[in-house]
Amino acid sequence: MNGADRLCDTLLVNDVDVCFANPGTSEMHFVAALDRKPQMRCVLGLFEGVVTGAADGYARMADKPAATLLHCGPGMANALANMHNARRAHTPMINVVGDHATYHLQHDAPLTSDIESLARPMSQFVRRIASPEDVGPAIGEAYAASLSLPGVTTVILPADCAWGSVEPAELRRTPVPAPTQVDQAQIREVAGLLRKHGSRAAIMLTGSALREGPMAMAARICTTTGAQIFSQMSNGRIERGAGRVAIPKVFYPIDMALQQLANIDLLVLIGAKVPVGFFAYPGKPGRLVHETCQVEQLAVPGDDLPGTIEALADELSARATPPAFIAAPQAADSALPTGTLDADKVCAIVTRLLPENAIICDESVSSGRSFYYDCHGAPQHDYIQLTGGSIGEGIPLCVGAAVACPDRKVIGMQADGSGMYTVQGLWTQARENLDVVTVVFANRTYAILHGEMRNVGVNDFGRNAKLMLNIDEPALDWVSMAKGMGVEAGRATTAEEFARLFKSALGRKGPFLIEAVI
Repeated sequence: MNGADRLCDTLLVNDVDVCFANPGTSEMHFVAALDRKPQMRCVLGLFEGVVTGAADGYARMADKPAATLLHCGPGMANALANMHNARRAHTPMINVVGDHATYHLQHDAPLTSDIESLARPMSQFVRRIASPEDVGPAIGEAYAASLSLPGVTTVILPADCAWGSVEPAELRRTPVPAPTQVDQAQIREVAGLLRKHGSRAAIMLTGSALREGPMAMAARICTTTGAQIFSQMSNGRIERGAGRVAIPKVFYPIDMALQQLANIDLLVLIGAKVPVGFFAYPGKPGRLVHETCQVEQLAVPGDDLPGTIEALADELSARATPPAFIAAPQAADSALPTGTLDADKVCAIVTRLLPENAIICDESVSSGRSFYYDCHGAPQHDYIQLTGGSIGEGIPLCVGAAVACPDRKVIGMQADGSGMYTVQGLWTQARENLDVVTVVFANRTYAILHGEMRNVGVNDFGRNAKLMLNIDEPALDWVSMAKGMGVEAGRATTAEEFARLFKSALGRKGPFLIEAVI
């Protein structure tokens, strides 16, 4: 038995049985060990950003981490953008980054780099393995940290630690610390503030607080006190649809967000952060609540968020109160849009035809801005989205979600510009025969950047600006790209064509892509 075997066995004893991988030479002993462990599912990504994005989508839906296998510092550098998104979503992830043998580092070979310094900004736990016998403890620590922090962990595996011998040993599951409980005195204080401020108070949720049960309990608190309810602008996962809480997200456009929160005098944060503008804008505030708004941080990530909500409901005697803001089902007889296709029609058709228990992976950016609200009354589904603002995660999120939930239809709402960052993920969908429908909003521009230019006062775009903000010369051919990676695809220019393709894709298993020309 070698260190790589011990690594795999430690993952498996902790029920980490999926590895998204893009290996290189220094990881060959790990690859060989994976080959000896058929219970570990290995999923190849053709770019490291696909690997970490898929691990993010997997953990959001599986409620447990996947492992990744990355090649040295440069390979991990390719993966950093989606590690950033996972960090912002507080997604558990165990990155295993191969490195040169410990005694080879002195030679400064071409792939040598400071992996710790690269990993640390995007990881909440970084550990370099010191010896073959250190492999098991290091992976166990990373597993526990990924769930208790919760977040991205990175373990650096020198090649000689992978191939070095270790003594056989009986492995046991690594204990994970229980979530921190919020102080009861703070619960009482916040309950009193909610009673005092009534409709000018708001509760803001994220993380595990956005599952159906905790949201409904928070909505009971809102019925009892008159408070409003919001989620953060960006969240890892929300359980949504008819019969569940129709929770509004903080708007991305800064003027809309400022207006949305203008009347909030008390903001209670449960796992969430104080809402701020995505960017700074001349003459506009950074914080989205007014200066005199009282902010109470009742719980932070790593705390027992559902337990915090239950304790607050008990303090307010709200458990038996009917919850506010429950979404009614969408009208059963509403007609599908017709005519020339645009982004709103795409969103409306997907909403109207959405199958029960689907998973939506949303990186539609500006084109799908209405989609979240359209889906309040849709059949019940899970909604996962881009969290850290680093575009290029939509297609990989679909990969991970589909691996985690093979019995559920995954629908990717994908902007065309950001989709090009990790288009290689379509190949992985094809190879694994994942049940994913990818809807590409083909507006052939970085439309969100057009809006951002206007936000900073630039309204007349010259040739250089258009060259940097448009992707229409030449126009991207998503149908050809998808087919070249083994994914069936079709193009729609009318609402009728899109509805026909979408219905067909829902009625079959396996990956399918629709290029919606808008």
